[in-house]
Amino acid sequence: MAETFSDAERDTVHRLIRTRRDIRHFSAMPVPTDILIRMLEAAHQAPSVGFMQPWNFILVSSLEIRRQIKASFESTNAVELNKLNDMDRQNLYRQLKLEGILESPLNIAVTCDRRRDAPFVLGRAPMPDTDVYSTCLAIQNMWLAGRVEGIGLGWISLIDHAATGKILHLPEGVKLVAYLCVGYPVEFRAKPLLEEVGWKSRLSLNALVYQDTWGTPAQVLIP
Repeated sequence: MAETFSDAERDTVHRLIRTRRDIRHFSAMPVPTDILIRMLEAAHQAPSVGFMQPWNFILVSSLEIRRQIKASFESTNAVELNKLNDMDRQNLYRQLKLEGILESPLNIAVTCDRRRDAPFVLGRAPMPDTDVYSTCLAIQNMWLAGRVEGIGLGWISLIDHAATGKILHLPEGVKLVAYLCVGYPVEFRAKPLLEEVGWKSRLSLNALVYQDTWGTPAQVLIP
């Protein structure tokens, strides 16, 4: 018989999901070792294609390495800013804090070892990127496990992944999936930052749910 959960437990899970945030402002307080272990254990419980478990977690505490990653961010960020032609959009972009690489007490690089269990991984051949998707599930597990402990994570996508791979000495066949800033946040905002500052609004879920084929409105109406 399947294990059941109480209404209170169900509501807690949904509240946890709703209040997860991408954090950029961190306090200097270190992440306790027992909490970090629980976060990593949660990540390691993620499902994976063919039970491949392709993830690795590089705990980056070295200030010198983080300075190199920060330089990569600044270079990539400048390129992205120059893609915006609208001056109002540019000004809003400049005001956004998009990383906490040096401020956060810990960075974690999450990788996908695409060589693991090669050459045959059960179920992977038709969709080769399922190993990367599996790694993303591990990241989400770690993110939610951190949130329930009061720990925030920030995913820094504005970095040169090839250059970062060299900084971290990643071998061939190991892909950097996420570079995360980890620590106690200054605050958990009521809404995602980009929604709060007017960069974009949350889309209507009803407009995103189809029935049977693409574009056919679903029969279920979501309030």
